[in-house]
Amino acid sequence: MKIKLTSVYVDDQEKALRFYTEVLGFVKKADFSQGPFRWLTVASSDEPNGTELQLALNEKPATKAYQQAMFQQGQPAAMFFTENIQADYERMKAQGAEFTLPPKDVTASTIAMLNDTCGNLIQVTELKRW
Repeated sequence: MKIKLTSVYVDDQEKALRFYTEVLGFVKKADFSQGPFRWLTVASSDEPNGTELQLALNEKPATKAYQQAMFQQGQPAAMFFTENIQADYERMKAQGAEFTLPPKDVTASTIAMLNDTCGNLIQVTELKRW
């Protein structure tokens, strides 16, 4: 068994696609519609056939409430890993990313948190090597 897909709720799929591809550096994997429904996923540019992240529209009251509560609590909707957080921080900042927490050393890692502009906080983590 393996994880092939997970979702993050967004309030605007077009804006999310721009953020997740242009700022975070993911690649668009799937994008098709049926009526008002749009299935949109991205994947890591390092592993384009790996795990996909669905950018799911938060059109239901429960998903909106969940997304807003997570954001208000400062809880990230997703966590992504990097080998060089400082370089990625500088690259994303140059792309206009709004960081709520610049890179900070914590137990066994360095983390940063940014606003995905679509209703979520995203944590970026670099694990320390011992």
